[in-house]
Amino acid sequence: MACLLLGAVLVLLLLGTLSVCVPTQIPAMLAPPTQVRFKSMDYTNILHWTSPTNSSSLQYYVQWKIYGELNWLDVDDCQGIVKHQCDLSSVTSDTREWYYARVRATSLSTSSKSAWVLSPRFSPRWDTEISAPALKLNFTLQGIVVRVKPPRVLVRKMHSSLHHQIFVINNSGEEEVFEMACCSNKLTLKKLIHNAKYCLEAQTIIFPQAKTSARSSAKCFTML
Repeated sequence: MACLLLGAVLVLLLLGTLSVCVPTQIPAMLAPPTQVRFKSMDYTNILHWTSPTNSSSLQYYVQWKIYGELNWLDVDDCQGIVKHQCDLSSVTSDTREWYYARVRATSLSTSSKSAWVLSPRFSPRWDTEISAPALKLNFTLQGIVVRVKPPRVLVRKMHSSLHHQIFVINNSGEEEVFEMACCSNKLTLKKLIHNAKYCLEAQTIIFPQAKTSARSSAKCFTML
């Protein structure tokens, strides 16, 4: 009888030991975001990415650093977000620097995390696109006064580097180009032919990188 009791105690002890040794299940690694890249227009620098799944329970975390630095920094407004983009304009505002950003996904339903995904190296100076300027005409006795108005952020950031071109297109499609040097946004056109139709377009150029905007919408008129 004593042997039976001892055997039962040993079995219970063995089962208890086995229950303690069962490993805890580790969450599976989440697939990472894809197509992580900057898109920049007029120095508004937005990081974009594509979701790894169709799940609506994913959140994203974004970090950034200057090229050559070791430490990654959190983007305060882009921690645990559900949208697929993050505005990094404030932390990537120095046009002399090159930057990296990275993003990872986490799942609320499974508590799993993805690996970090790195963006290509980004330069605001070289990689931003430039919006077309606005064009305003004023008819005076001295001629047609043409004013070019680039986006305000360009004036603020790159004032001494801004140049403009005015394209004057006549009835036959011939085009004459007028250069507007740095810091000037006004040009007076004279000696236009009476009763001839003209269309004007403008373009902004940033030096020294010779980055050009698209042309503005055409302003057309008949010279009276």
